Amino acid sequence: MPEDVADLAERQHGVLSRDQLGPAGFTKAHLHAAVRARRWQAFGRRVAVLHNATLTERQREWVAVLLAGKPAASAGLTAAAAAGLTGFTSERIHIVVARDSNANGPPWVQVHSSRRFSTRDVHTSASPPRTRITRAVIDAAAWSSSVRRACAIVCAAVQQRLTTAARLGTELRRAGSVRHAAVLRVLLDDIAGRGHTLAEIGLAPLARRAGLPAPRRQVLRREPGGGLRYVDAEFDLPDGTVLAVEIDGAVHLEPLTWWNDMDRHNELTIAGSATLRFPSMAIRLAPDLVVDRLRRARQAHQ
Repeated sequence: MPEDVADLAERQHGVLSRDQLGPAGFTKAHLHAAVRARRWQAFGRRVAVLHNATLTERQREWVAVLLAGKPAASAGLTAAAAAGLTGFTSERIHIVVARDSNANGPPWVQVHSSRRFSTRDVHTSASPPRTRITRAVIDAAAWSSSVRRACAIVCAAVQQRLTTAARLGTELRRAGSVRHAAVLRVLLDDIAGRGHTLAEIGLAPLARRAGLPAPRRQVLRREPGGGLRYVDAEFDLPDGTVLAVEIDGAVHLEPLTWWNDMDRHNELTIAGSATLRFPSMAIRLAPDLVVDRLRRARQAHQ
């Protein structure tokens, strides 16, 4: 095998297309003979793996990208994981191709066609080619069947310092009317610190549904150590107990903020308040759950 082709095979983890093998003198007959002898593996008509062992994750990605036969890149959770996202797995290798492509592959390859896919979406130095992290995250969220999983992917990408809410917001606008777009816009506002107040406002009608009076908002509490803290909302329960409700925005995912929130929760409990905490997205995505918890708190203090 010519040195340049051997070098290419090494860079691509032993996965080559027929177009790449051609200059080395490998004909269709040579490929078939190597596959029959169980030295190589063939995937479709376009791709050969230069061994017969189980494929690694990177080799699976190369197979998926080369099978398209046209410009393609790993995408969604596959690309996000390659960029460093942790906590999410996918049994399939996700790739994105131009809308007019007719790419297909083995069952473990998921092909997504996109009218807006172009070379500017591809990370310039990634091997195998993959979409940039902002597109990868938005695609992964939009391709999720569960809106909660979509929100979790976006939050994790920001929390793990792979990108920012502002960049994801720009990418989401580029994506247009994708699945979960409306919820993701609200979530990104929340992560950026612009949506927390709206969630607090949305608590009042849910409290009415639960049979609670109007809340007192942003109540200033003095703690035993002398410090002052605000409680997002307070309600008077029938037996005179005060119900403190905290709305946690995405910023509360930060470790130090989370620690402070737990300490505040403990202080409220020690002071005699009943305390409930809800993520801000629950006000928007799971209002019935919020109403149920508020109603049960009221019933427990008749």
